[in-house]
Amino acid sequence: MTDQSPAPLRRLSPRRVLLIALISAAVALVLTLVVGNFMPAQATQCDPQVVKGQKIDSAAVGMLAALTGTGEGRGYADMAFKDDAGAPKTIADFAGKKLLVNFWATWCVPCRAEMPALDKVAAEYNSDQFMVLPINLDIGDGGLEKARQFLTDEQLKNLPLYADSTYSAFERLKREAVAIGLPATLLLDEKGCELAVLQGPAEWDSKDGHNVIDTLMAS
Repeated sequence: MTDQSPAPLRRLSPRRVLLIALISAAVALVLTLVVGNFMPAQATQCDPQVVKGQKIDSAAVGMLAALTGTGEGRGYADMAFKDDAGAPKTIADFAGKKLLVNFWATWCVPCRAEMPALDKVAAEYNSDQFMVLPINLDIGDGGLEKARQFLTDEQLKNLPLYADSTYSAFERLKREAVAIGLPATLLLDEKGCELAVLQGPAEWDSKDGHNVIDTLMAS
C-alpha cells in the first residue's frame, strides 16, 4: 500500500518570517494608497444631501448654468495632494469650511483664463467658513514649480498653491464619471461631501457666480 500520510510541515526560518512580514506590510501600504486616491469616491462616505444639491442647482443660472447640483453622497475627505512645500494634505485638513475645489493645470488654456476670477472670489469670500481650494495637476517633478511660476507671473496672490503631480486625484474623478477634463470644480460641504460639480470653466467673479457661492454658504 502507498503511504498517503501528510508530509510534515516545514518550519519557517526567522529570516523568512521577517521577509513575509515585510512583504505583507508593503502590500498593506499600497492598498492604503490605492483606497486613498485610486479607488473611486464611495456613496457611503457621506449621507445624501439631495435638497442642498437642488438648491445649488436652482441657483446655477447664466454664467454658471453648466454647474450641476448633486448631493448624492460622494465624499472626498481622503483625497490626497500636497501643499507648496511638498507636505501631504487631504480635503479633511480643511474640515469646517465649505470648499470650491478647482482642478487646473498651466497647460490648460481655459484653466489659465479662469484663475483671475477665482483669485477675486478668494479675496472676497475666503474666511474660516469658506475657501477657494485650487489643486494644480501639472505632472512630473517640475509640475509644482510651473504652477508656482504661473501664480507669480499672473499676480494671483489670493490663491494658495496645492498640487497633485501624480494626477491620481483627478483620475479618481474620471473613474467616478464626475469629470472628464480640465478645468473641473467641486463644491463641497464642511465634511468634504460633494454638493455640486462643474465640468469646464466659468466666470466665478460675476453676479451668477456669487449667487452660487452665497447659496452654498447658506446651505
